[in-house]
Amino acid sequence: MKTTTRLLFVCLGNICRSPAAEGVMRHLVENEGLGDRIECDSAGTYGGHAGELPDSRMRRAAAARGYDLTHRSRQIRAGDFDRFDMILTMDDSNYERVHRLAPSIEAAAKIHRMTSFCRSHPGADHVPDPYYEGAAGFEHVLDLLEDACGGLLESLRAAAG
Repeated sequence: MKTTTRLLFVCLGNICRSPAAEGVMRHLVENEGLGDRIECDSAGTYGGHAGELPDSRMRRAAAARGYDLTHRSRQIRAGDFDRFDMILTMDDSNYERVHRLAPSIEAAAKIHRMTSFCRSHPGADHVPDPYYEGAAGFEHVLDLLEDACGGLLESLRAAAG
């Protein structure tokens, strides 16, 4: 791993999936003692929730697993392509939206699907939006994110040699 690897997790509103991914990854990174080498943030492709905390149902589900979600929602911006090394999207819709924002081919190469890092859920092709689901939807999202974040951390370690 280079000196600092910066990760940006992206979903639609930045109130459920992406702040949860940020919280899960931040927890893993801190537990591994890599807080000085991996930075995490999250954003949404839609800015209508700017400044809000994550959805209370996601905060509750995450807290039950030991994750503290305190991020304030924000919309992805052009400068994020310069600031972050990897931009991880939760579904195809957001993958395409972020691609349309990419200012160059090099910037677009930073965009990845979150589920491409899943190890225990190999058939997962997206992290579903739990906003209109019940508690089970939030738990499923956390299951996928724990798997994908673990795989992402393994990938970063492998790339570092």
